[in-house]
Amino acid sequence: MVPLVFLVAGFALARVVGLAGVDALDGWLPALRVGLAIMFVVTGLAHFAPKMRAGMIAMVPPRLPRPDLLVTVTGVLELAGAVGLLIPATTALAAAGLALLMIAMFPANISAARRKLSLGGKPVPALVPRSFLQVFWVALTTAVALAA
Repeated sequence: MVPLVFLVAGFALARVVGLAGVDALDGWLPALRVGLAIMFVVTGLAHFAPKMRAGMIAMVPPRLPRPDLLVTVTGVLELAGAVGLLIPATTALAAAGLALLMIAMFPANISAARRKLSLGGKPVPALVPRSFLQVFWVALTTAVALAA
């Protein structure tokens, strides 16, 4: 739920700044790019935060090798994608890449929900609400990719 808060707050702040006269943020697409970028910075950094990292490694389905490396790589990709969203020339590629990354990482969320794991000391979201959020985020990043 925390990523959703950062997405909405980043989007709203960017829209307000755009409406206040900053042309680069005037419109739903630039504001959405900012909101998504903030969300992916937060989620990307979480891959490296000691309190969160162990839980993320545990989320990786047991059949996959090197869960520690997978968590590191996905964290780096989320951070790179966040930067890419903010550069107009790379927005479409970054958004498409992030949408594919979220689809690729979804089995970890399923695994975590089924095994009733915790993340940062809190239970992971149940599968149904997490699935709706995942579809929402993939839809938003896809919309950015197509509109850019």
